[in-house]
Amino acid sequence: MSDFTPGQVHHHEPPYTVGVLIGSLATNSINRSLANALIRVAPFEFEFVEIPIGNLPLYSYDYDANYPPEGQALKDAIAGVDSVLFVTPEYNRSIPGPLKNAIDWASRPWGTNSFARKPSAVIGTSPGAIGTAVAQQNLRSVLSFCDSPQMNFPEGYIQYKDGLFTAEGDITDAGTEQFLREFMQSYFQFVTRVLTVIPR
Repeated sequence: MSDFTPGQVHHHEPPYTVGVLIGSLATNSINRSLANALIRVAPFEFEFVEIPIGNLPLYSYDYDANYPPEGQALKDAIAGVDSVLFVTPEYNRSIPGPLKNAIDWASRPWGTNSFARKPSAVIGTSPGAIGTAVAQQNLRSVLSFCDSPQMNFPEGYIQYKDGLFTAEGDITDAGTEQFLREFMQSYFQFVTRVLTVIPR
């Protein structure tokens, strides 16, 4: 499969489209490599599209009365998918600023929260031993407030080592590949259950 690039749709076969939000804006982000890897091992019933977050201005409620095109485009992108997958690093034991900013944009204006009833999952990788665990817990708290049903198990705290992923999404460690395959299978089952109760 080709590189995962912003706005590019990866067709497996529907029924479910997953919007991927990558918490890092870095060109050589290891979390973008993780996102590529997740796509490669995902069930064929998923298709994927990245929801870019790098062009958003800093959110202020001053924008609510006249929402700018960048904010509306983000909300429209989330509205167009069945589920959202967050792939994020951890910055200073918390959520990266660009990702939190995107969530703030998507949750506003009041009464138009884009994440409400939208199933989600969270995963991330870091060279540190705890593998983004603290950032993920903070992110889960925010998503709970945003009324997004979350996959609570399995949790995905991936400790990154050089060469774990190729840029194309190949996984060089068999144990990690098996875990990510099982993670995505569980995510598919979770999305199916949620959308059986909450229609698209």
